[in-house]
Amino acid sequence: MAKRDYYEVLGVSKSASADEIKKAYRKLAIQYHPDKNPGDTEAEDKFKEAAEAYEVLSNAEKKQKYDQFGHQAFGGGNGGFGGGMNMEDIFSHFGDIFGGGGFGGFGGNRGGAARGANLRVRVKLTLEDVANGVEKKIKIRRAVPAEGLTFKTCTVCNGSGQITRVQNTILGQMRTASACTGCNGSGKMIDKRPSGVGSDGLERLDEVVSVKIPAGVQDGMQLRVGGKGNHGPVGGPAGDLIVSIEEEAHASLVREGQNLHYDLYVSFPDCALGTTVEIPTIQGKARMKIEAGTQSGSTLRLKGKGLPDVEGYGGLGDLLVHVSIWTPKSLNPEEKGLLEKLAESPNFQPNPGKSEKGFFDRVRDMFNG
Repeated sequence: MAKRDYYEVLGVSKSASADEIKKAYRKLAIQYHPDKNPGDTEAEDKFKEAAEAYEVLSNAEKKQKYDQFGHQAFGGGNGGFGGGMNMEDIFSHFGDIFGGGGFGGFGGNRGGAARGANLRVRVKLTLEDVANGVEKKIKIRRAVPAEGLTFKTCTVCNGSGQITRVQNTILGQMRTASACTGCNGSGKMIDKRPSGVGSDGLERLDEVVSVKIPAGVQDGMQLRVGGKGNHGPVGGPAGDLIVSIEEEAHASLVREGQNLHYDLYVSFPDCALGTTVEIPTIQGKARMKIEAGTQSGSTLRLKGKGLPDVEGYGGLGDLLVHVSIWTPKSLNPEEKGLLEKLAESPNFQPNPGKSEKGFFDRVRDMFNG
């Protein structure tokens, strides 16, 4: 199952303050606390999910990475627990969220207007876009508050967003609070809405959003544009626009992380005598010298002709050129005669020395830099 958006999990907007994030988590932690839901595995999963979201969004550095790259910022997992979260982890890290470790004695928190749903789009990028970074104009259709929409204070909760109930127990009075059913916790109700607009007060409009995509992004990576998703009902804050990167195949180059690969076919005479060839790169054509005696299967490296790191570290990758000797598929009589004479020469008999590396040695050298 796909991991839910952390802001959606906590029910807060991307612009929420640290205090708002903490309050939202505290509310969920109390709601799904194991002591309150003994034996309920679904409640336990939601308790862990809320803790995972809070662990990232309460950390300024992790929150910044998540805001830009989503779950991909942490390799698709969460930011600190690595998928192995248990109750001891949660209470060890966030025990203070319960005011000293105890659970009982807390009432509910004020809800707030429901946040709108995220929108998701896919953007295709060329290898050149990935290398240089690019700004894309994306047309989306999103739910926004209708023009002329007005609100009034909720008549059920008088704007507090919650309903408080007092219950007599053998231990005394217990006060509990829950989101107001009249306004879903927002504290306000629609007063007037234009003709044709639904009870949520929203209408669907087209909008063009400009998205700056940094250099070095990878296929499947997700970028987040805050507040460009659907607005919530009854004046609720907007969700985000999630942009998924789809990398188009290049005509000549193959990507592997920051490095690029190119298959170069060279004639036997050029490999034997040496030559200079043109190699396609992201930056344009580059000239490369093929030394006399270059063997088929050799890998040559063009430093700094690869791709940048998306986080701005490590510089540029390399372009690895894999040399293959082109063997003619048909020969005319004259060509055949020349090759038959050359085949009799000792120089044309395979005689690899210890310095000649096999396939697996070359692969190992290539990945070891």
